[in-house]
Amino acid sequence: MTDSMKRLLIPVLFALFLSGCAASTNPISGRRAFNYAWSPSEEIQIGTESDSQIIAQYGLYEDIEVAAYVDSLGQELVNVSHFRRPGVDATFANMPFYFRVLDSPVVNAFALPGGYIYVTRGLLAHLENEAQLAVVLGHEIGHVVGRHGSKAMWRQQFGTGALLLGAIGGQAVFGGNAAENIMNLGGTATQLLFLSYGRGAESESDQLGVEYAALSGYQSAEAAAFFRSLKRLSDQSGQELPSLLSSHPDPGDRESYMIERSARWAAEVPMTKVGQSSFFRHVEGLVFGEDPRQGYVDAGVFYHPQLGFSFPIPTGFQLYNMPTQVVMIPEDQQAIVLMQLETKHERARDASEAYASQEGVQVVESGMGQAGGLPMHYLVVDAKDQDGQELRVRYQFIEHAGYVFAFTGMSLRAQYGTYENLFGRTMAGFRNVTDPAVLTKQPDRVSFQTNSSATVFSSLVSGAPLPQGLSKLGLAILNQVETEERVQAGWKYKIIK
Repeated sequence: MTDSMKRLLIPVLFALFLSGCAASTNPISGRRAFNYAWSPSEEIQIGTESDSQIIAQYGLYEDIEVAAYVDSLGQELVNVSHFRRPGVDATFANMPFYFRVLDSPVVNAFALPGGYIYVTRGLLAHLENEAQLAVVLGHEIGHVVGRHGSKAMWRQQFGTGALLLGAIGGQAVFGGNAAENIMNLGGTATQLLFLSYGRGAESESDQLGVEYAALSGYQSAEAAAFFRSLKRLSDQSGQELPSLLSSHPDPGDRESYMIERSARWAAEVPMTKVGQSSFFRHVEGLVFGEDPRQGYVDAGVFYHPQLGFSFPIPTGFQLYNMPTQVVMIPEDQQAIVLMQLETKHERARDASEAYASQEGVQVVESGMGQAGGLPMHYLVVDAKDQDGQELRVRYQFIEHAGYVFAFTGMSLRAQYGTYENLFGRTMAGFRNVTDPAVLTKQPDRVSFQTNSSATVFSSLVSGAPLPQGLSKLGLAILNQVETEERVQAGWKYKIIK
């Protein structure tokens, strides 16, 4: 994909970049320092502006009780953090924290400056108790309290746009490619923040995560088993470490550190809480893996049960499904197809006319017709990017179920002939779906069973249902045990059904 196409497609993560440095106080040491890119108020502004974009790209997990549970635990940890201790800067002392559960199957957690903490439902599914969640949340609070994002930006001495493009050029959250990161702002933001902090910052956040969990009464050593699971996940995938581990100390060392550091705190404060029952109660019924109600692929066709439509994926293109758009990119990354709701217009004709009247756009072809029996207007235009490169774009607007669905197929003008037929077939293949098997498709969910007698885990789950893509090893990792580990009678474990 060309640099010009990146600029056209990447949402701006941060609306503000301030060069130079901002002298302010380190909330942990209390000392004045100059190695911050942003002032406290600017950090809050950056977090606020970025939060809506993260939510738009990932989507929030729609379970009020789960959201309230995570927020309640997070606020408890904030109350024992350095931001709530005597003598801290008033901006930090009064700064609210926001804890979000994102609707993503990826095992991930990250923080933005200004008090915004995110965990995914994929991460929640892989935890075993409240104590583990407390350490994870405490770790992310530590990134905010340590102002690690501001320090990292000061070190980089680049604008946000340069950082974003640099990350897209070759980094990935879970071993993916540049195209995936371009279309997944949440994942890209996560990777940026974790990879730019450095080992010193990660070690400090590990320390703070244990400290805040311990001060809240949790047995923080429980977190060692979860970080071991993360390492097993990366070994199983054969890819790079999940972003929660990127740039962190060696996972084995982290496990030992969690145990050793927790033992120190146990000598100073009571650490009696594990919270497995309460945690399991909230995780019961959690959506696991991809949620097909929000779209899924079967035999080269993309189906969306909630909105009742389907369309064929262009041959050789990889599809990325997000809450706000569906993105398809070929292996060579020289073209792109987007599909999203057109929210500004109620009719396909109005949308087409509006796009045709854009400044700098030259209409090559336009027309109307039907796609799968649905009203359709299309438009082919030429335009130039910021570098003067010539692009050719096909727009197609289709009316369905009270919405206007907008397709965009784009490439460099000189290469448009290579992709023209692929664009056309996908857009013309849009269909209304009435098949009950599609419309009623449901996601897999986390459920629990109790072991009646002592046995080996692999034998215990030999008859358990396994959704596509989940092996016995994956189920063992989900339960933080080995496949051949012997489990005792009365042990409660997760299955997916």
